[in-house]
Amino acid sequence: MRQAGTLVKYMSEIVPPEVRPKPAVPAKPSHVALPSSVPFVPSPQGTGGEGQGSGRGSALLGYIGIDTIIEQMRKKTMKTGFDFNIMVVGQSGLGKSTLVNTLFKSQVSRRSTGWSRDEKIPKTVEIKSVSHVIEEGGVKMKLTVIDTPGFGDQINNENCWEPISKYINEQYEKFLKEEVNIARKKRIPDTRVHCCLYFISPTGHTLRQLDTEFMKHLSRVVNIIPIIAKSDTLTLDEKTEFKQRVRKELEACGIECYPQKEFDEDMEDKSDNDKIREAMPFAVVGSDKEYQANGKRILGRKTAWGVVEVENPNHCEFSLLRDFMIRSHLQDLKEVTHNIHYETYRAKRLNDNGGLHPISSGQDTQESNL
Repeated sequence: MRQAGTLVKYMSEIVPPEVRPKPAVPAKPSHVALPSSVPFVPSPQGTGGEGQGSGRGSALLGYIGIDTIIEQMRKKTMKTGFDFNIMVVGQSGLGKSTLVNTLFKSQVSRRSTGWSRDEKIPKTVEIKSVSHVIEEGGVKMKLTVIDTPGFGDQINNENCWEPISKYINEQYEKFLKEEVNIARKKRIPDTRVHCCLYFISPTGHTLRQLDTEFMKHLSRVVNIIPIIAKSDTLTLDEKTEFKQRVRKELEACGIECYPQKEFDEDMEDKSDNDKIREAMPFAVVGSDKEYQANGKRILGRKTAWGVVEVENPNHCEFSLLRDFMIRSHLQDLKEVTHNIHYETYRAKRLNDNGGLHPISSGQDTQESNL
Protein backbone atom coordinates (compact mmCIF):
# COMPACT_ATOMS: atom_id res chain seq x y z
CA MET A 1 0.00 0.00 0.00
CA ARG A 2 2.83 2.39 0.82
CA GLN A 3 4.51 1.66 -2.52
CA ALA A 4 1.19 2.29 -4.42
CA GLY A 5 0.69 5.62 -2.64
CA THR A 6 4.24 6.66 -3.42
CA LEU A 7 3.73 5.72 -7.10
CA VAL A 8 0.52 7.79 -7.37
CA LYS A 9 2.21 10.74 -5.73
CA TYR A 10 5.19 10.40 -8.06
CA MET A 11 2.92 10.25 -11.14
CA SER A 12 0.90 13.28 -10.04
CA GLU A 13 4.12 15.23 -9.77
CA ILE A 14 5.34 14.43 -13.26
CA VAL A 15 2.02 14.34 -15.16
CA PRO A 16 0.41 17.78 -15.33
CA PRO A 17 -3.39 17.99 -15.45
CA GLU A 18 -4.94 17.95 -18.92
CA VAL A 19 -5.31 21.42 -20.35
CA ARG A 20 -7.87 21.89 -23.07
CA PRO A 21 -6.44 23.89 -25.91
CA LYS A 22 -8.15 27.20 -26.65
CA PRO A 23 -10.26 27.08 -29.80
CA ALA A 24 -8.93 28.89 -32.79
CA VAL A 25 -11.25 31.89 -33.16
CA PRO A 26 -11.03 33.66 -36.53
CA ALA A 27 -10.00 37.28 -36.40
CA LYS A 28 -12.96 39.62 -36.05
CA PRO A 29 -13.58 42.36 -38.56
CA SER A 30 -12.14 45.75 -37.73
CA HIS A 31 -15.58 47.41 -37.82
CA VAL A 32 -17.02 45.19 -35.05
CA ALA A 33 -16.34 46.23 -31.49
CA LEU A 34 -14.84 43.58 -29.22
CA PRO A 35 -17.22 42.58 -26.42
CA SER A 36 -16.13 42.09 -22.83
CA SER A 37 -16.07 38.32 -23.24
CA VAL A 38 -15.65 36.27 -26.41
CA PRO A 39 -18.07 33.31 -26.60
CA PHE A 40 -16.66 29.80 -26.90
CA VAL A 41 -16.49 28.74 -30.56
CA PRO A 42 -15.45 25.12 -31.14
CA SER A 43 -13.10 24.52 -34.01
CA PRO A 44 -14.37 22.40 -36.93
CA GLN A 45 -13.44 18.81 -36.25
CA GLY A 46 -13.53 15.65 -38.30
CA THR A 47 -12.21 14.44 -41.58
CA GLY A 48 -13.36 14.43 -45.13
CA GLY A 49 -11.74 17.71 -46.16
CA GLU A 50 -14.04 19.92 -44.01
CA GLY A 51 -11.66 20.48 -41.13
CA GLN A 52 -9.51 23.47 -40.39
CA GLY A 53 -7.23 22.78 -43.29
CA SER A 54 -10.05 22.90 -45.81
CA GLY A 55 -10.90 26.07 -47.65
CA ARG A 56 -14.58 25.19 -47.98
CA GLY A 57 -16.87 27.65 -46.21
CA SER A 58 -13.97 29.86 -45.15
CA ALA A 59 -15.86 32.90 -46.46
CA LEU A 60 -18.60 32.31 -43.87
CA LEU A 61 -16.19 32.08 -40.96
CA GLY A 62 -15.63 35.24 -38.98
CA TYR A 63 -16.05 36.86 -35.61
CA ILE A 64 -19.08 35.43 -33.76
CA GLY A 65 -20.87 37.40 -31.10
CA ILE A 66 -24.31 38.75 -30.28
CA ASP A 67 -23.09 42.30 -30.94
CA THR A 68 -22.91 41.46 -34.66
CA ILE A 69 -26.68 41.94 -34.82
CA ILE A 70 -26.01 45.68 -34.89
CA GLU A 71 -24.04 45.24 -38.11
CA GLN A 72 -26.83 43.06 -39.55
CA MET A 73 -29.42 45.73 -38.76
CA ARG A 74 -27.21 48.42 -40.28
CA LYS A 75 -26.85 46.48 -43.54
CA LYS A 76 -30.60 45.89 -43.74
CA THR A 77 -31.36 49.56 -43.12
CA MET A 78 -28.79 50.58 -45.71
CA LYS A 79 -30.65 48.47 -48.29
CA THR A 80 -34.23 49.44 -47.44
CA GLY A 81 -33.73 53.00 -46.22
CA PHE A 82 -36.33 54.65 -44.02
CA ASP A 83 -39.05 57.32 -44.03
CA PHE A 84 -39.26 60.54 -42.07
CA ASN A 85 -42.27 62.86 -42.31
CA ILE A 86 -42.11 66.36 -40.88
CA MET A 87 -44.94 68.90 -40.73
CA VAL A 88 -44.41 72.66 -40.46
CA VAL A 89 -47.19 74.84 -39.04
CA GLY A 90 -47.28 78.60 -38.58
CA GLN A 91 -48.34 81.87 -40.09
CA SER A 92 -47.04 82.90 -43.50
CA GLY A 93 -43.77 84.81 -43.51
CA LEU A 94 -42.16 83.07 -40.53
CA GLY A 95 -39.54 81.26 -42.66
CA LYS A 96 -40.91 77.72 -42.44
CA SER A 97 -39.64 76.57 -45.85
CA THR A 98 -36.27 78.26 -45.34
CA LEU A 99 -35.73 76.61 -41.96
CA VAL A 100 -36.51 73.11 -43.26
CA ASN A 101 -34.14 73.64 -46.20
CA THR A 102 -31.46 74.78 -43.73
CA LEU A 103 -32.06 71.76 -41.46
CA PHE A 104 -31.36 69.24 -44.23
CA LYS A 105 -29.03 71.47 -46.30
CA SER A 106 -31.13 70.77 -49.38
CA GLN A 107 -34.04 72.34 -51.23
CA VAL A 108 -36.52 69.88 -49.75
CA SER A 109 -39.41 72.20 -48.97
CA ARG A 110 -41.86 73.59 -51.47
CA ARG A 111 -41.64 77.15 -52.75
CA SER A 112 -42.17 80.06 -50.40
CA THR A 113 -45.72 80.45 -49.13
CA GLY A 114 -45.65 84.21 -49.38
CA TRP A 115 -48.58 85.64 -51.29
CA SER A 116 -48.16 88.00 -54.24
CA ARG A 117 -50.64 90.73 -55.09
CA ASP A 118 -52.37 88.59 -57.70
CA GLU A 119 -52.74 85.53 -55.47
CA LYS A 120 -55.67 85.03 -53.14
CA ILE A 121 -55.11 83.85 -49.59
CA PRO A 122 -56.90 80.48 -49.23
CA LYS A 123 -60.08 80.65 -47.17
CA THR A 124 -59.25 77.39 -45.42
CA VAL A 125 -56.06 75.67 -44.34
CA GLU A 126 -54.54 73.62 -47.14
CA ILE A 127 -52.30 70.59 -46.74
CA LYS A 128 -49.48 70.28 -49.25
CA SER A 129 -46.64 67.78 -49.13
CA VAL A 130 -43.48 67.23 -51.13
CA SER A 131 -41.17 64.20 -50.90
CA HIS A 132 -37.47 63.80 -51.65
CA VAL A 133 -35.02 60.92 -51.34
CA ILE A 134 -31.88 62.07 -49.56
CA GLU A 135 -28.78 59.88 -49.62
CA GLU A 136 -25.81 60.43 -47.36
CA GLY A 137 -23.05 57.96 -46.57
CA GLY A 138 -24.91 55.20 -48.38
CA VAL A 139 -28.06 55.66 -46.24
CA LYS A 140 -31.27 56.58 -48.06
CA MET A 141 -34.03 58.54 -46.39
CA LYS A 142 -37.36 59.44 -47.96
CA LEU A 143 -38.09 62.84 -46.46
CA THR A 144 -41.61 64.22 -46.75
CA VAL A 145 -42.28 67.84 -45.78
CA ILE A 146 -45.94 68.68 -45.11
CA ASP A 147 -46.80 72.38 -45.29
CA THR A 148 -50.01 74.05 -44.08
CA PRO A 149 -50.51 77.29 -46.07
CA GLY A 150 -53.36 79.44 -44.83
CA PHE A 151 -52.95 78.55 -41.15
CA GLY A 152 -53.46 81.62 -38.97
CA ASP A 153 -53.79 83.98 -41.95
CA GLN A 154 -57.52 84.67 -41.58
CA ILE A 155 -59.33 87.27 -39.49
CA ASN A 156 -61.34 84.47 -37.91
CA ASN A 157 -59.02 81.53 -37.16
CA GLU A 158 -61.55 79.53 -35.17
CA ASN A 159 -60.92 75.77 -35.42
CA CYS A 160 -58.30 76.29 -38.12
CA TRP A 161 -56.37 73.34 -36.67
CA GLU A 162 -59.12 70.87 -37.60
CA PRO A 163 -57.91 70.22 -41.20
CA ILE A 164 -54.43 69.50 -39.78
CA SER A 165 -55.80 67.13 -37.13
CA LYS A 166 -57.93 65.44 -39.79
CA TYR A 167 -54.90 64.93 -42.05
CA ILE A 168 -52.83 63.38 -39.22
CA ASN A 169 -55.64 60.97 -38.31
CA GLU A 170 -56.14 60.05 -41.97
CA GLN A 171 -52.54 58.88 -42.14
CA TYR A 172 -53.09 56.72 -39.04
CA GLU A 173 -56.23 55.30 -40.64
CA LYS A 174 -54.38 54.53 -43.87
CA PHE A 175 -51.64 52.69 -41.96
CA LEU A 176 -54.22 50.79 -39.87
CA LYS A 177 -56.10 49.57 -42.95
CA GLU A 178 -52.86 48.31 -44.46
CA GLU A 179 -52.09 46.44 -41.23
CA VAL A 180 -55.40 44.56 -41.11
CA ASN A 181 -55.26 43.46 -44.74
CA ILE A 182 -55.11 39.69 -45.24
CA ALA A 183 -52.49 40.01 -47.98
CA ARG A 184 -50.69 43.04 -46.66
CA LYS A 185 -47.52 44.49 -48.08
CA LYS A 186 -44.17 43.33 -46.79
CA ARG A 187 -43.26 46.93 -46.03
CA ILE A 188 -46.22 49.22 -45.32
CA PRO A 189 -45.66 52.76 -46.67
CA ASP A 190 -45.37 55.07 -43.68
CA THR A 191 -47.04 58.45 -44.28
CA ARG A 192 -47.68 59.16 -40.59
CA VAL A 193 -46.46 62.53 -39.33
CA HIS A 194 -43.44 61.88 -37.09
CA CYS A 195 -42.75 65.47 -36.07
CA CYS A 196 -44.59 68.80 -36.15
CA LEU A 197 -42.55 72.00 -35.99
CA TYR A 198 -44.78 74.78 -34.66
CA PHE A 199 -43.54 78.28 -35.47
CA ILE A 200 -44.21 80.94 -32.85
CA SER A 201 -44.16 84.60 -33.92
CA PRO A 202 -41.28 86.52 -32.25
CA THR A 203 -43.55 89.06 -30.55
CA GLY A 204 -41.60 89.02 -27.31
CA HIS A 205 -44.82 89.27 -25.29
CA THR A 206 -46.90 86.13 -24.92
CA LEU A 207 -48.44 83.25 -26.86
CA ARG A 208 -51.58 83.96 -28.87
CA GLN A 209 -54.75 82.05 -28.11
CA LEU A 210 -54.35 80.35 -31.50
CA ASP A 211 -50.94 79.02 -30.42
CA THR A 212 -52.18 77.51 -27.17
CA GLU A 213 -55.35 76.05 -28.74
CA PHE A 214 -53.43 74.43 -31.57
CA MET A 215 -50.82 72.82 -29.33
CA LYS A 216 -53.47 71.77 -26.78
CA HIS A 217 -55.42 69.84 -29.44
CA LEU A 218 -52.55 68.50 -31.54
CA SER A 219 -50.09 67.49 -28.77
CA ARG A 220 -52.33 64.46 -28.14
CA VAL A 221 -51.88 63.06 -31.65
CA VAL A 222 -48.43 64.17 -32.84
CA ASN A 223 -44.97 65.09 -31.55
CA ILE A 224 -44.91 68.90 -31.36
CA ILE A 225 -41.65 70.86 -31.17
CA PRO A 226 -42.25 74.60 -30.62
CA ILE A 227 -39.74 77.05 -32.07
CA ILE A 228 -39.46 80.84 -32.04
CA ALA A 229 -39.04 81.90 -35.66
CA LYS A 230 -36.74 84.74 -36.78
CA SER A 231 -35.32 85.10 -33.28
CA ASP A 232 -32.75 87.63 -34.54
CA THR A 233 -35.51 90.25 -34.27
CA LEU A 234 -35.28 89.95 -30.47
CA THR A 235 -32.52 91.13 -28.18
CA LEU A 236 -30.80 88.57 -25.96
CA ASP A 237 -32.76 89.69 -22.88
CA GLU A 238 -36.07 89.73 -24.79
CA LYS A 239 -35.38 86.26 -26.13
CA THR A 240 -34.60 84.82 -22.68
CA GLU A 241 -37.71 86.37 -21.10
CA PHE A 242 -39.93 85.29 -23.99
CA LYS A 243 -38.72 81.67 -23.76
CA GLN A 244 -39.40 81.58 -20.01
CA ARG A 245 -42.87 83.08 -20.52
CA VAL A 246 -43.74 80.53 -23.22
CA ARG A 247 -42.63 77.60 -21.03
CA LYS A 248 -44.80 78.85 -18.14
CA GLU A 249 -47.83 79.26 -20.40
CA LEU A 250 -47.42 75.77 -21.86
CA GLU A 251 -47.19 74.31 -18.37
CA ALA A 252 -50.23 76.28 -17.19
CA CYS A 253 -52.28 75.00 -20.14
CA GLY A 254 -51.18 71.40 -19.54
CA ILE A 255 -49.45 71.16 -22.93
CA GLU A 256 -46.65 68.61 -23.13
CA CYS A 257 -44.36 69.01 -26.10
CA TYR A 258 -41.90 66.39 -27.29
CA PRO A 259 -40.00 64.82 -25.52
CA GLN A 260 -42.71 64.08 -22.96
CA LYS A 261 -41.58 63.33 -19.41
CA GLU A 262 -43.72 60.18 -19.15
CA PHE A 263 -41.80 58.54 -22.01
CA ASP A 264 -38.33 58.81 -20.41
CA GLU A 265 -37.12 55.22 -20.26
CA ASP A 266 -34.25 55.57 -17.78
CA MET A 267 -32.20 58.13 -15.86
CA GLU A 268 -29.87 58.71 -18.81
CA ASP A 269 -32.84 59.54 -21.06
CA LYS A 270 -34.31 61.77 -18.36
CA SER A 271 -31.05 63.67 -17.97
CA ASP A 272 -30.69 64.25 -21.72
CA ASN A 273 -34.34 65.15 -22.23
CA ASP A 274 -34.39 67.54 -19.26
CA LYS A 275 -31.70 69.61 -20.99
CA ILE A 276 -33.81 69.71 -24.15
CA ARG A 277 -36.97 70.64 -22.27
CA GLU A 278 -35.12 73.48 -20.54
CA ALA A 279 -33.98 74.84 -23.94
CA MET A 280 -37.49 74.84 -25.45
CA PRO A 281 -38.83 76.64 -27.35
CA PHE A 282 -35.80 76.81 -29.63
CA ALA A 283 -35.03 80.36 -30.78
CA VAL A 284 -33.83 79.84 -34.35
CA VAL A 285 -32.80 81.66 -37.49
CA GLY A 286 -32.99 80.04 -40.91
CA SER A 287 -31.08 80.95 -44.05
CA ASP A 288 -29.97 79.21 -47.21
CA LYS A 289 -27.57 81.97 -48.23
CA GLU A 290 -23.82 81.86 -47.64
CA TYR A 291 -21.58 84.77 -46.69
CA GLN A 292 -17.87 85.24 -46.11
CA ALA A 293 -16.97 85.71 -42.44
CA ASN A 294 -13.68 85.17 -40.60
CA GLY A 295 -12.13 83.64 -43.71
CA LYS A 296 -14.79 80.96 -44.24
CA ARG A 297 -18.17 80.53 -45.89
CA ILE A 298 -21.09 80.43 -43.44
CA LEU A 299 -24.87 80.24 -43.57
CA GLY A 300 -26.37 83.44 -42.22
CA ARG A 301 -28.52 86.54 -42.50
CA LYS A 302 -26.82 89.78 -43.38
CA THR A 303 -27.86 92.89 -41.48
CA ALA A 304 -26.58 96.44 -41.17
CA TRP A 305 -24.72 95.38 -38.01
CA GLY A 306 -23.09 92.24 -39.39
CA VAL A 307 -23.93 88.64 -40.26
CA VAL A 308 -26.16 86.50 -38.04
CA GLU A 309 -24.52 83.08 -38.20
CA VAL A 310 -27.15 80.34 -38.34
CA GLU A 311 -24.88 77.58 -37.01
CA ASN A 312 -23.26 79.70 -34.27
CA PRO A 313 -24.76 78.75 -30.87
CA ASN A 314 -23.97 82.25 -29.60
CA HIS A 315 -26.28 83.74 -32.25
CA CYS A 316 -29.22 81.30 -32.21
CA GLU A 317 -30.22 77.76 -31.22
CA PHE A 318 -30.50 76.31 -34.71
CA SER A 319 -27.54 73.95 -34.20
CA LEU A 320 -29.15 72.67 -30.97
CA LEU A 321 -32.43 72.00 -32.79
CA ARG A 322 -30.69 70.21 -35.67
CA ASP A 323 -28.59 68.09 -33.30
CA PHE A 324 -31.68 67.18 -31.28
CA MET A 325 -33.92 66.36 -34.24
CA ILE A 326 -31.49 64.56 -36.55
CA ARG A 327 -28.50 63.25 -34.58
CA SER A 328 -30.01 62.10 -31.28
CA HIS A 329 -33.83 61.82 -31.48
CA LEU A 330 -34.85 61.10 -35.08
CA GLN A 331 -35.43 57.39 -34.43
CA ASP A 332 -37.17 58.13 -31.12
CA LEU A 333 -39.58 60.49 -32.90
CA LYS A 334 -40.57 57.61 -35.17
CA GLU A 335 -40.90 55.16 -32.25
CA VAL A 336 -43.06 57.49 -30.14
CA THR A 337 -45.27 58.08 -33.18
CA HIS A 338 -45.74 54.33 -33.71
CA ASN A 339 -45.84 53.09 -30.10
CA ILE A 340 -47.78 55.95 -28.49
CA HIS A 341 -49.77 58.16 -30.87
CA TYR A 342 -50.60 55.51 -33.46
CA GLU A 343 -51.37 52.84 -30.85
CA THR A 344 -53.70 55.27 -29.06
CA TYR A 345 -55.55 55.93 -32.32
CA ARG A 346 -55.61 52.22 -33.18
CA ALA A 347 -57.04 51.18 -29.80
CA LYS A 348 -59.74 53.87 -29.93
CA ARG A 349 -60.62 53.03 -33.52
CA LEU A 350 -60.97 49.29 -32.85
CA ASN A 351 -62.95 49.83 -29.64
CA ASP A 352 -65.38 52.26 -31.29
CA ASN A 353 -66.12 50.02 -34.27
CA GLY A 354 -65.76 46.64 -32.62
CA GLY A 355 -62.70 45.88 -34.77
CA LEU A 356 -61.91 46.48 -38.42
CA HIS A 357 -62.78 43.82 -40.95
CA PRO A 358 -59.74 42.66 -42.94
CA ILE A 359 -59.61 44.11 -46.43
CA SER A 360 -58.93 41.35 -48.93
CA SER A 361 -58.59 41.23 -52.68
CA GLY A 362 -61.31 39.79 -54.94
CA GLN A 363 -59.34 36.61 -55.32
CA ASP A 364 -59.07 36.12 -51.56
CA THR A 365 -62.82 36.74 -51.18
CA GLN A 366 -63.64 34.19 -53.87
CA GLU A 367 -61.40 31.58 -52.26
CA SER A 368 -62.99 32.14 -48.85
CA ASN A 369 -66.49 31.67 -50.34
CA LEU A 370 -65.37 28.39 -51.88
